[in-house]
Order: sequence, then structure tokens, then C-alpha cells
Amino acid sequence: QVQLVESGGGLVQAGGSLRLSCAASGRSFRQYGMGWFRQAPGKEREFVAAVSWSGRSTNYAPSVKDRFTMSRENVQNTVYLQMNSLKPEDTAVYYCAANLNGLGTDVRTDYEYWGQGTQVTVSS
Repeated sequence: QVQLVESGGGLVQAGGSLRLSCAASGRSFRQYGMGWFRQAPGKEREFVAAVSWSGRSTNYAPSVKDRFTMSRENVQNTVYLQMNSLKPEDTAVYYCAANLNGLGTDVRTDYEYWGQGTQVTVSS
């Protein structure tokens, strides 16, 4: 069983930055592929970013590429999402997810474990 706990969300003005963290339980964290997804009110949950088990491969949605950076610290069992140049359309609940295949995949159904989410609100 893997437990994921997100933190770091909040309210920020457009153009600002936030860093989200996701702490994972489990001794096999370094084997997991990790991803961030988000869900705005009335919309489907969508892919944001992912990183492979090694950290050498990352994957980003076109809407966040060059603004968001995902990283992982396997010693600390934690992944991060640095979000810069935030826009009002980035407003959503952000979810951390883990897949046991170790892949940095953008496919939601590849992920077996999910956190509870953290709210990010960007004001204009």
C-alpha cells in the first residue's frame, strides 16, 4: 500500500510561483513512476507532469511546459512540482499519483495510487 500526501497549495496572484510537494510512504518509492494531475471544477482530471523512477525522464503537458518543473528526491520519498508564471487557468485541485511500473506516463489509468489533492488558486 502506498500513501501520498500533497502540500504546498494556496492562493497566488497571476505571474507568481508555488511549489507543491508530495510525500510518499513505502520502502519501494524509488521504484515508482510519479505524476501530477489536476482537476478544475466541472472538468476532467488532466495530466500535468510525470517523472520516471530514476528521475532521468520527465514528461509535461503542453500547457505547462517551460513553466512547471517536476523533480524527485528518492532519499526523502518526495516529489515536487515547481510552478512558475502561474495563470488563472492553472486553478485546480492538484493530485499526486504513483505507478508501480516506474514510468513517467501521462495516462491517468496507469496510476494505482492517488493522494487527496491540494487546492491551487490563481487570481487575475
